[in-house]
Amino acid sequence: MRLSALFGSFTTKIVIPVFAIAAAVSVAVAGILMWSSVEADNVALERQEGLARLVVSQMQATVAYNQESVTVWDDALNAVRDGSDLEWIDYNLGSWMHTYFGHDAAYILDSTDGLVAAFSVDAETGEDGFAALAGQAAPLIRALRQKMRTGDMEGVGGRFLSPGATDLMVVEGHPAIVSVKPIISDTEEIEQTPGEEYLHIAVRYLDGDFVAELERDYLFEGMRFSWNEDAGEGEEALPLTAASGEVIGYFIWRPYKPGAAVLSRLAPVLLGFLVLVLMTIAILLLVISQRSRKLAASEARMTFLALHDPLTGLPNRALFDQRLEAALRAVRDVGRKVAVLYLDLDRFKQVNDTLGHPAGDMVIKEFGERLKALTGEGDTVARIGGDEFIVIKPRLRQAEEVEMLCERIVATAERPFEIEGHQVFSGVSIGVAFAPAHGAERTELTRKADIALYHAKSAGRSRYAIFGNAMDAMLQTRRDIERDLRLAMGRLAKGKGDEISIHYQPRYAATDMRITCVEALLRWNHPSKGWISPTVFVPVAEETGLIEALGELVLREACKAAVLWPDIPVSVNTSVIELRNPGFAARVADTLSDCGLRPERLEIEVTEGAVSDNIGYCEQNIRALREMGVQIALDDFGTGFSSLGRLKQLQVDRIKIDRSFVQGFGRLSGDEAIVQAMIHLARARGLRTTAEGVETREQSDYLKQVGCDELQGFLFSSPVTLNQIDALLGVKRKMLTVVASVA
Repeated sequence: MRLSALFGSFTTKIVIPVFAIAAAVSVAVAGILMWSSVEADNVALERQEGLARLVVSQMQATVAYNQESVTVWDDALNAVRDGSDLEWIDYNLGSWMHTYFGHDAAYILDSTDGLVAAFSVDAETGEDGFAALAGQAAPLIRALRQKMRTGDMEGVGGRFLSPGATDLMVVEGHPAIVSVKPIISDTEEIEQTPGEEYLHIAVRYLDGDFVAELERDYLFEGMRFSWNEDAGEGEEALPLTAASGEVIGYFIWRPYKPGAAVLSRLAPVLLGFLVLVLMTIAILLLVISQRSRKLAASEARMTFLALHDPLTGLPNRALFDQRLEAALRAVRDVGRKVAVLYLDLDRFKQVNDTLGHPAGDMVIKEFGERLKALTGEGDTVARIGGDEFIVIKPRLRQAEEVEMLCERIVATAERPFEIEGHQVFSGVSIGVAFAPAHGAERTELTRKADIALYHAKSAGRSRYAIFGNAMDAMLQTRRDIERDLRLAMGRLAKGKGDEISIHYQPRYAATDMRITCVEALLRWNHPSKGWISPTVFVPVAEETGLIEALGELVLREACKAAVLWPDIPVSVNTSVIELRNPGFAARVADTLSDCGLRPERLEIEVTEGAVSDNIGYCEQNIRALREMGVQIALDDFGTGFSSLGRLKQLQVDRIKIDRSFVQGFGRLSGDEAIVQAMIHLARARGLRTTAEGVETREQSDYLKQVGCDELQGFLFSSPVTLNQIDALLGVKRKMLTVVASVA
């Protein structure tokens, strides 16, 4: 009895209370966990709703911002005022906005709100589309005109250059963003009556592609649009509300519920906590499980490292080869189409040279992340070495998909990379090959994409090129030029060849036609192909690293020749690649000293590409040259990004007006007015001007009339040999040595 009483007392006082407390704690913990999971799910839902509203709001701002790429533009304003070139208006203000930004409709209104031009992807005619929109858009149009009349600049500044009005409404049976912007002058030189501006209306649908983007990019599972709040079980609905408060439809999706997921994972742990008898087995199983997981993780890690790039985590060449082979088997067996995109970052070597390899690695990593964000789930993005990437796009339906992807990749690479407080500017060139059109074998297809990449880089970088059959021949021609140029320079260095020579073309003062300067020009007389234009072999020399040796040859021979001229300066063209060499200015100083030529008798001609040198070496070299007395001329002015701001950034003494403008005199392109504006711009900056390519007396007379300082061209003299220029200047040389050593 006493034993049973003791057992009963222990049960009553210890066992039952302990179990009761354990049960109460378990119930409390379970209740807290369930409450926490519900709250977590609610917070996640609120964040998803906020994200959807933010994306729609940002899209409204983006549509308005995209409009300003064509609405703040003198050419657009002049075109809509004139109204005669409707094809230009449609392309630049209508269909181009659809192609480039994805806008679904665009309308141009005159000062009385009459329709000037219209574009719509849904309506049978643009006029039908505007007729369906006009009544709803009228309040926005009135509001914008009121802003323009009163000078209300609310919202202008930062990203936006002009006022606007935007709202959500139903257009052609679609929920849509409608944005109205005035078409105004970007130079502010065209007068307009406030409130009577031409207007541009852009429409962007919020169903279809936009819903797919929300689901893909922001992980809204099962995202769809509905006119009614017909959310099913487990779904949520977010109303799309116009500025008036009217609900025009609903976004419906299945929200992610992290609380329920966490709770489902914790349930086995709680059960194991309550079932104390299984603790030992659970511990043993846990140990075994942990060891198995570690072994599996180690094997998975080894497999991953063997098939992936350690820096970016992207597939490497080995995995790329496997996936391309699989994609090409589908081409052969199922008849699918595959695209291979070969990518190479532009100017990446400069990043490593100036900021170091760690910064270069960060650029590579961020660019890989941007690529993954732009490609689809079934696509493969691989890094195959250095700054080279390859994208496989299987199950291709149309080539236009690849072209749009290439455009997006080029655009994202042009955005600066933020690396340790520095803005790094790069770019990307892309070569594209298709299977089976360009081959169904992995090596051949990759080779052709690489050839297309070379052509993209040759065309100016930051662009894409699709392989064509003529590219193979063009690449071979380029290789032949490179080989023959190296051989010619090797023979020249040994004093055994005269293929490469320097000719000279004088410049004349426009007032009295006296020779004011002589320009040194590089020439190549190929033994079998004859004279090869510098426009052909100089780009090859720049790409292959030969340009600095050629530039040093021209500089040294020109300075030696100019020493005997009667105080006539010599002008030498310089590549941007030479200017990017930090030691270029010192090399020029050494050459002047060796030849005995005063610095003020040397003029260096640079191109406008020198201004785009983000590293700053070009600007440093130009500043050093000017400080020692060397004159700087800006060559081919007007063909790049000529502007007063650029001239302020790059200090020069003279601009040379490109021959394309002079040869355009007498045509409808208005080149005479352009040249006159260039001369006035130069005078305002205190610069002298030289016109290239003067071939007729009419061109010469007009240039003199508008105040050009110097003239150069075949009308006065073609490029001639050193003997001929000496004779023209009245110089006699005792001994002529024109062969220089080139490294």
